Amino acid sequence: MTTLKDFNRFGEELEDILMLRTSPVAVKMLKNTSEIPAGAVRPKKDRKEHFAQCQAFALSRRNGAAVAMLKEDHWCPAALMAYGMVPLPAGMNPSKMHPYDTFPHGKYAGILTAPLKQASFKPDVVIIYLNTAQLRSLLMSFNAEEGAQVNGRFFPPSCAHAVVTPMLKGGYWVVIPDPGEWQRALCEEGEMMFALPAEKLPVMLEGLGKFKDMDFAYRNHRYFMQGDFPRPDFYKAMFKGWGLEDY
Repeated sequence: MTTLKDFNRFGEELEDILMLRTSPVAVKMLKNTSEIPAGAVRPKKDRKEHFAQCQAFALSRRNGAAVAMLKEDHWCPAALMAYGMVPLPAGMNPSKMHPYDTFPHGKYAGILTAPLKQASFKPDVVIIYLNTAQLRSLLMSFNAEEGAQVNGRFFPPSCAHAVVTPMLKGGYWVVIPDPGEWQRALCEEGEMMFALPAEKLPVMLEGLGKFKDMDFAYRNHRYFMQGDFPRPDFYKAMFKGWGLEDY
């Protein structure tokens, strides 16, 4: 069984091997408020303000904060509907919009996030923010069986695709951060989101570790200088004039 200490270690290993700029985010869906750990930030209660869920992700991955978002803490409708904290508005048909998975209304009271390396809880899902080169390296470490489980979500809302979809469907999910991630949560233009059920972390880390040992992981990648690189003709003519055309 994967222990909390294991999950914390996985967070450190992911940051090291992939040279991540921010911490992977541990995500837990809360059935009731008793599951909120001591020290977790409650935005409305503790700060007298509201956040969008993408901003809570940012506070966890950048600032190292544990953030508990209940219904009253949210400032964006997408997460509230996706996480089943509110009923869908009358007449609203998600299938006519960009479709996304949702939890049943009332199943969860809130969502808790923290940096994986220091989370005080076992997560349901882990979200990794990484650039495309880091993502490529991670995916290349997968064997054929794991690679077949990689899927993608390319339209909003990314807060739903990175949490609800992995929990309901399993597998690995490449998610393009939506406009809220960029405008409000300060996601960088080159960042992607990679989400997976926490239970799949041991298998993924095993493959990534082997890739590292083979010098193929992102940490092992580096630019290299090519001597005698191809040159344009006027370079060659100048060097010939200096008597350096063949040395």
